[in-house]
Amino acid sequence: MSIPATMRALQQTSLDGPQGLRLVADAPVPSPGPGEVLIRVTAAGVNFVDISQSRGMFAGGPQPPYLAGIEGAGEIVAVGQGVSGVQPGAHVIGVGIRGGAFAEYMLLPAAGAVPVPAGWADEQALGMVVSWPTAVAALKPLGGICAGQTVLIHAAAGGTGQAAVKAAKHYGATVIATASPDKHEVVRALGADHVIDSRGADIASEVLRLTDGAGADLVLESVGGATLEASLAAAKRVTGRVVVYGLAAGEAAVTNWDLVYKHQVHLIGLNIGTLIQSAPQIFREVMTEMVKLLAAGALGPSQPATYELAEGPKALADLETRATVGKLALVP
Repeated sequence: MSIPATMRALQQTSLDGPQGLRLVADAPVPSPGPGEVLIRVTAAGVNFVDISQSRGMFAGGPQPPYLAGIEGAGEIVAVGQGVSGVQPGAHVIGVGIRGGAFAEYMLLPAAGAVPVPAGWADEQALGMVVSWPTAVAALKPLGGICAGQTVLIHAAAGGTGQAAVKAAKHYGATVIATASPDKHEVVRALGADHVIDSRGADIASEVLRLTDGAGADLVLESVGGATLEASLAAAKRVTGRVVVYGLAAGEAAVTNWDLVYKHQVHLIGLNIGTLIQSAPQIFREVMTEMVKLLAAGALGPSQPATYELAEGPKALADLETRATVGKLALVP
């Protein structure tokens, strides 16, 4: 396959959020270095990380101008020095935290390039390296969910939330989910036992009512802002766990006074990139668990809502305002 010198890509030109994205037609096609593969992108996943980076809220994130997007799937077209086990022509999905997925070509670390399952289109694998591992890590090795326990899952209609609902039900948990009213039927169809209005209800009071005052054994918290306070209040005293892996609604303050006198819970932070780098043994457990969920049919091919590459700013804006359901994909 002939590889061009330039490509179409979405460049983040400022830290003003999605409106700072610009489509360029002459971005240089990168060359794979040692341990890297170059893929022809057929689908790029849209994640809250992309929004956080676009607003300068992602710790250590890239500075404009940069090519946006961290999650890409497609066909390997070139490999760098020292790469073995993957060959040009193979279809893979992976994450490049430096960005570049919102483009026609993207570099991926070869060690993290996951084969697209046989029989799946590339876009159906979106979520396998970001959303699904985050959900599984929050539920199992970090959250310790067990059959018979109750889990509260925020943003349950999103890509990570949907995976978490399905996996939690597979584990035998009772699922209380939050979502905006127009998404309640979607979440119920995934198996959620109870669905709470994420925008209007007193979430903590509703969870306590549904659990006869006990609270949730586990809370998956991806919203932040005032929702973090509600999550802490909704968790079971002393043994309840709150796994925090997002801040879509902004930062929140939790003090040591809160944890001693108000919310006696286990508060756990999760960043899947840090987990991969700092606790690879736990990440291996996560991926092994994910394979089991796939084999059991608890997780399956994604059916993302697709946008053309030029519609990237709209896709990110829609995600930021929570106007979307499930996984989003950009198609070059």
